[in-house]
Amino acid sequence: MNSVLTIFGAGLLAGTMNALAGGGSFVSLPALIAVGVPSVQANASSTVGLFPGAAASAWAYRDGLGPIGAVSLRPLLLTTVIGGAGGAFLLLWTPSSTFDFLLPWLLLVATVTLGFGRQLGEVLRRRWHIRPSAVLAVQLALGIYGGYFGGAVGIMMVAVWSLMESRDLKSLNPPRTLMVTAANAMAVVIFIAAQAVRWRETLIMLVGATLGGYCGALVGRRAPAPVLRAGTLLIAGCITFLFFVRAYLKEIL
Repeated sequence: MNSVLTIFGAGLLAGTMNALAGGGSFVSLPALIAVGVPSVQANASSTVGLFPGAAASAWAYRDGLGPIGAVSLRPLLLTTVIGGAGGAFLLLWTPSSTFDFLLPWLLLVATVTLGFGRQLGEVLRRRWHIRPSAVLAVQLALGIYGGYFGGAVGIMMVAVWSLMESRDLKSLNPPRTLMVTAANAMAVVIFIAAQAVRWRETLIMLVGATLGGYCGALVGRRAPAPVLRAGTLLIAGCITFLFFVRAYLKEIL
């Protein structure tokens, strides 16, 4: 019974976090590992369990969808789907130890970029023209990361997009949620086909994450942008710190 409550509560919180700021997999993955699911299966099961919640959030945000800078949604979506499929195969084929080493640094870069992205974006726009192909190349890499692990990938997307144009966090929530869902869509199909999912735990998490995702999206549409920005930076900082602890201090602890 305790494991059921743990997984459901983690799914509820993770779905809400993904709708508001991203990073929900940092809650869902440790919860699955804590109840005894092996790490690779936990990663795959977390992706599948959070997917309906992300899809519910994308549906709730549908009225706010629009292009990112000079890039329309269609090529951005296609690039993300391709990247998500590639990342899912990488997870199934590659040991996670190397990526575990790099992940804290990737999150640190994303957090710093999110915090100073608007200022950097203004400087870049004054001095250089950023081609749509560069945006798509970065989005492909983020799609691969999203399919492979996905922790805080939404935060990373917002951090990168903030370099392309000056927009508040609230207006970027709809495309962020859609792109995270797109990256995960192919990963879900691949993980299920590879029989890498623990279905009992996944279904419990799925229910909680779907409820949390839809409610979180409704809150996100009404919450003030400065509050969302501060909350996102706080979450990003905590995620970054905890992943450094996980990667470099776990032997000591």
